[in-house]
Amino acid sequence: GGGKEPKPSDYANLIAQIADRPESHLLQTVLLRSLSQAVYSPDNIGHFGLAFPEYTHFTSPIRRYPDLLLHRGIRNILINKKRDTAELSHANLQALGEHSSMMERRADEATREVMDWLKCEYMQDHVGSEFKGLVTGVTVFGFFVELQDIYVEGLVHVTSLKDDYYHFDATRRHLRGERTGIIYRLGDKVIVRVNKVDLDAKQIDFELVK
Repeated sequence: GGGKEPKPSDYANLIAQIADRPESHLLQTVLLRSLSQAVYSPDNIGHFGLAFPEYTHFTSPIRRYPDLLLHRGIRNILINKKRDTAELSHANLQALGEHSSMMERRADEATREVMDWLKCEYMQDHVGSEFKGLVTGVTVFGFFVELQDIYVEGLVHVTSLKDDYYHFDATRRHLRGERTGIIYRLGDKVIVRVNKVDLDAKQIDFELVK
């Protein structure tokens, strides 16, 4: 629903429809990735996900610098009865918002790198083990599998699929066997074996068992 300009209600309806599906976790992740990344701005444009026409952070205890700026602004209005100070000017808030958005991206990236490293360290003790998983991404060089329950992701490289030569269909986002017609697509349930863990590159290689 919603076509190229979906509303929050369209997302909510779709999430309700997929709630009982086994791949709901994957589908919700795809939905989340379809949204634009949030940015800090002095312009109050609301909150898409919450369907609020007006929205601002008000975290307590304060966790973000933008929250601190908001608290300072409210305090300034309540105590000093002023709104247009140098710190709270639109131009300054715009610059601070851009800086805060950039710093949040850096923090998120650092968090992901640490998590990827810790997952690889954990999986080093499971080389040769078999796990149930779900196909979460398909590319020309193979498909990514997220292990059930532990949410560790690794790659089944297309060269490890010895039973056929697989072609990547960019439109349908799947791999199809030239001779067998076997297809690997998003949401497929598979069983994989941990083949290799590269701690430096933070990469995990799987091989398909079933």
